Amino acid sequence: MDDVRPDRDEAAWTLRHEYGMVRSAIEMVASGGAPRISLSGLQFGEELLGPARDMARRAGVRVVPLYGADDAGADIRVERLDDERRDAP
Repeated sequence: MDDVRPDRDEAAWTLRHEYGMVRSAIEMVASGGAPRISLSGLQFGEELLGPARDMARRAGVRVVPLYGADDAGADIRVERLDDERRDAP
């Protein structure tokens, strides 16, 4: 039963799952639980960059795309802003 997913469309399930991981990483960094979090091996990293940047901006953190040499897409790093930048508009 562990292989049964609520949505039979595997790509849609993976996208929702990775979106949730990005959202959780942003929340953890924004709350001070970690100074930075890197999410690697994302299948939809590039597609998630826009929404991730919007979420991060609202949370007062930043998202940095990490591109590898193999052109396999983007990993995502979430990191705190320094105090000076956090106060910027």
